[in-house]
This record gives sequence, C-alpha cells and structure tokens, in this order.
Amino acid sequence: MAQEVKMPQLGLTMEEGTIETWHKKEGDRVAKGDILLEIATDKITSEIESEFDGVVLKIVAKEGEDVPVQGVIAIIGEEGEQVDAAKPSESLKETKAEESKPEVSVKTEVVVPATSQGGRVKISPLAKKTAEKFGVDYSVLAGSGPGGRIIQQDVLAAKDTVVVKEVKDTAPLSQDEKREGGIVLKGMRKVVAERMLQSHLEIPPVTQNMKIDVTKLIEFRKSINETREEKKFSINDFVLKAVAKALAKNPHIMVSLIDGQIFQNSNVNIGMAVSTDTGLIVPVINDADKLSLEALSAKAKDLALRARENKLDMDEYKGSTFTVSNLGMFGVESFTPIINQPDAAILGVCSVEDELALEEGNVVQKKKMKISLTYDHRLLDGAVAAKFQQEIKKLLENPMEILL
Repeated sequence: MAQEVKMPQLGLTMEEGTIETWHKKEGDRVAKGDILLEIATDKITSEIESEFDGVVLKIVAKEGEDVPVQGVIAIIGEEGEQVDAAKPSESLKETKAEESKPEVSVKTEVVVPATSQGGRVKISPLAKKTAEKFGVDYSVLAGSGPGGRIIQQDVLAAKDTVVVKEVKDTAPLSQDEKREGGIVLKGMRKVVAERMLQSHLEIPPVTQNMKIDVTKLIEFRKSINETREEKKFSINDFVLKAVAKALAKNPHIMVSLIDGQIFQNSNVNIGMAVSTDTGLIVPVINDADKLSLEALSAKAKDLALRARENKLDMDEYKGSTFTVSNLGMFGVESFTPIINQPDAAILGVCSVEDELALEEGNVVQKKKMKISLTYDHRLLDGAVAAKFQQEIKKLLENPMEILL
C-alpha cells in the first residue's frame, strides 16, 4: 500500500521547509531508516530518514521547492503499484490552493483599519507575513490586538472574505525561464537571505562603535596559554565570557518584541554567528554566564565545529537572547551586524590593531580593538546601549575581572 512521505515539523515554530537534496530518485528501493533527502528550515539543514520500506513511486516536491509542514513530498509503495501521484495530498493541495486563490469579491460594510498617528497600518510582523502569503489586503482589516493592532488571527479569519490584492509579475521563474549563468537561491542561503531582509525591514537599527585597549588582555591570554599544552584560549573566548558577565549585570539588554509586546528574557543565552559553506548559522550557548572560561571555550569550539559539519541538533539553535558575531580574524576594523531576531541587539567583534599612544609623556604601542553594537531602537536607547558597551570595555581592559 502506498505511503505518503510528508514534510516533518522539526521545531515548534517551523511552518515550511525547503527541499535541499534528494538522495533517492523515483524507482529506487528504500528501507526504513535510509536517508531519503535533506531539507532546510530557518534554523538548520537536516537529513530525513524513510519511515517505510518499498520503492519511491513518486517525488512530489522537487529540489528547491518550499513545502508546508505535513505537505506531501514523496510517495513510497510496492514496485509496480499504480498511484495517482500527479497531485499532492489534500493537506498540501489545500495550502497551495490558499496561496493561488483568485481575487474574491465581497459585499461588506466599510471596515475601519487599524492605523497609527502617521497613517501607517498597525500590524504585527507575523500577521503581515501571513497576509502577504495569502494575498490578503490587510489595510481594510480591523485589528483585535492591543490598540487595534492587526494580529495573525485577524488575517486568518479574513483570508476567505477580504478582497485579495492583485499581484502581477511576481510569479517565480520556471526552471526553463531561469536566467543563464545564474544560481538558484535555495536552501540555507535562501533562508539566511530571507531572515536578514526581514530583520533589516522590521527593525530600526542603530550601530555604536567603541574602541577598547586590549593590550593587557593579549598579555594575560599569552601568560595563561603558556601553561596549557592544549585547549588554548582564544581572544573570542574572553570576549564571550565578558559579554556573558556584562549581560548578567545588564539584563535589560535581553528583551524581545513579539506581536507588540515586550518580553524580558532571564537567561544569558548567547547566539554565536558561525560561517559555513552553505550559509550563516547561529548555535546558542545556553546560560553562558554560569560557565567557567574553560567550559565556555570548550562549548563554543564544539558548537562551531559541529555547525560546520551540519551535526547540530535543532535545540542547539533555539532561545538566544543576545548574539555575538566575530569578524576580527578577517581584519575587519568596523562593521554593522544585522540583529538576529527576536534578540534586541548583536555585538560585532573587530580586529586587533596596533596604535601609538601617549602614556605619562612617553610614546607607547597599544593593542586596540573595536566592538560594534547594533541594537533595536524600539527597545533600547543610545545611553543604555553605551553603558552596556562600557561594561564590556571595562572587563576586557581588566581581564582578571573576567575570571572573578
């Protein structure tokens, strides 16, 4: 009997996945536990095992295609079994039908939209994304959220009755229409692109740069590493530890804005930006403030290694309350990191540079490093962000305090 292979839900917030690579083709025999394909989500690329024994009768979703959770991606059955697999199953058909539903004309009374003083419609990011997905003209909706804000429930309730916006020339190019020489944006690179654009469009960011004298830190690190045969500490280890301590002292930095409400996070969970061959991913060091320098260093190195090998579990990408991105090893002197939502801020760590300075009338050589803090100006103000940076600066300029 034919069995449907469906898009699994790998996390509570996962709504869809992208078919990254098929390891089996139509006609191949598979056994339960065999790797069928790889899918990419907004967090990770995962290998998916077959739950059935049999033959791949039909591949419904092709590589690069986005499929909603529980949408059918393949059909497995007995060799020679006839299956009408030209169309996805009901769960997938219903979702696709919603996305391609023609313009709906309705007779309704004039609806007062939820607008701000500037005339802009007040709508949560999730509701806006859902409205765009189903083509709902949210400008005519009345919101049921705080202050008349439109929330996702309002959009879902209206998607079958509200006039759908006419969308022209926005359909994706077919495989035959792809421009010559181009590479299709898909998989993790596509996910990264979407998340970065969403963050950039939704958040009013401000970046503040601060220069730190790390001369003592470099000497301190060298003296410690001389006593260690292996597992030597990096500058990044000290930065992570200093950030963890500074966050514990300034918990107001760890806030999130979700559907118009501000949430205070209590755990110092540091997201650590890691560059891989397929894109940027952010594994999380949970309760970083409770870890010793040695434990923090070991955790950071382990996460980075397994991230590049695509061996992290889904839970290791969840729950960050602050993010650190280090480009210092590439000689970057200053940059503007993009906030990893729903965090309120991200710290960019830059390269260490030699500078000459006057000290008691003498010219001396110093090691200086910039840190670039980008924060959500809806949640944090400049003075608050600067005080947080000053705390990091104080710790890095007095490295013994990092360990105390």
